[in-house]
Amino acid sequence: MMKDTYLLKSKQVMQMAGVAVVAAVLMAGCASTSAPTEQMAVSRTAVSNALAAGGNQFAPVQFKSASDKLAAAERAMADKDYELALRLAEQAEVDARLAAEMARSTKAQRAADALQDDIRVLRQEIDRQSK
Repeated sequence: MMKDTYLLKSKQVMQMAGVAVVAAVLMAGCASTSAPTEQMAVSRTAVSNALAAGGNQFAPVQFKSASDKLAAAERAMADKDYELALRLAEQAEVDARLAAEMARSTKAQRAADALQDDIRVLRQEIDRQSK
């Protein structure tokens, strides 16, 4: 009799544990990802910085990609598809940072080229005056 009671209680405990596990899995599956507001703000800032750096002029492909992905992330946020919004916002940030760095690099290269041209002209002037 005591063995039967023990088995019955063990069975009930196992059933309750099984129900708890199933409930936890269902709750985890239904839990929605929170809105990626911080990442959206970071991405907007990165796109803005890329624009200020001249990304639209010096890295147009990367800048357009960043802008398009940010717009898509905004749409996903509006649709409450937060996982997609997060993924797109992260990609937009990376593309925007790349555009900004490419723009800065291009500007630096152009400045270096201009400086080299100025040096060449000065050398020519020195050579001309020394003859």
